[in-house]
Amino acid sequence: MQNKELFLALDEIERVYKLDKTMLIASLEAGLASAFKKESGESRAVAVKMNPETFTIEFYAYQTVVEGEPQEDSELSLEEAREIQEDAEIGDIIGENVDPDDLSRIAAQTAKQVITQRINEAKREQAMSEMSDREGELMQAIVRRVEANGTVSVEISGTQMEGILGTGDQVRGEKLNVGDQIKVYVKKVRTDMKGTSRVMVSRSCAGFVRKLFEIEVPELRTGLIKVKNVVREAGMRTKMSVYSDDPNIDAQGACIGPKGVRVNAIVNELGGEKVDVIPYSTNPSEYIVKALSPAKVIMVQLNETTGQAKVIVPDDKLSLAIGKGGQNAKLAAKLTGYKIDVKPYSVAIADDADLGMMGDEE
Repeated sequence: MQNKELFLALDEIERVYKLDKTMLIASLEAGLASAFKKESGESRAVAVKMNPETFTIEFYAYQTVVEGEPQEDSELSLEEAREIQEDAEIGDIIGENVDPDDLSRIAAQTAKQVITQRINEAKREQAMSEMSDREGELMQAIVRRVEANGTVSVEISGTQMEGILGTGDQVRGEKLNVGDQIKVYVKKVRTDMKGTSRVMVSRSCAGFVRKLFEIEVPELRTGLIKVKNVVREAGMRTKMSVYSDDPNIDAQGACIGPKGVRVNAIVNELGGEKVDVIPYSTNPSEYIVKALSPAKVIMVQLNETTGQAKVIVPDDKLSLAIGKGGQNAKLAAKLTGYKIDVKPYSVAIADDADLGMMGDEE
């Protein structure tokens, strides 16, 4: 490869792949120096200077003048240096231009390796940059590997990027197999200590459900309806509170859809996970009542100072209000931000003296 052809090729690569030619030339200079030393057996340090203006490539072999006995091939004693240059001093660089026996072959081989590597790196960097811009979005993916420790590696469709679905980001009870096509939520792009970037994805986070609703409900995408909060126990239940600044819009009804068509589409995507859409209220007691849905609530008493709420429910609705493993009450507490203590009506009546101690009734 002639020098001019190499430089013209660099111009084309810069244009097509949007690579910084200055950085590409620096990488080539280092690669050419290494290749020349390997080919020629040169013991001295070698520097390469590429000049795109004149289409020239210069090789320079040098040694550094050191005090005492040299420890490296790239070092030269003061006595030896003064045999070459009378006024040499410690720290000076003594060297000369050298000509490779077969510059075209060395340049062609090195250029191919360096350019291929830089193009691949640029593609990865561009893909990672694009993925960073897509944090917080849902993307299609294909399961590629299921590791022994349960971690799942997926290929994010349209990017050829690998996503890591950790065990904590998987839905309990959901079995994923190689080749499965799934939706994933892009949590973050993380770079480890070695500089390796990874796309961390999830199917268990609350954001996953929120994005599913945005797909199904146009009013959410346009901002006519807003999400106040989403809490989730993946595979079991999700609670999402919504509202609209327009009093004529039924936020809850729009998210549920006619005959439940919208929410049912999301439940199907979640493999049957229960989804409660709750109208947000600025009235804490009313908000708590809605949050404990589908249970009926008789009374809510609040202590605004401690952030506690005592909730009285019919005796036959206690288990529904609390939920399996306390799930319903826990999610309601997370949704509203109150510590919720659910009591059956019979116990509340028996303990009537304490009933009024927590504050105002609903």
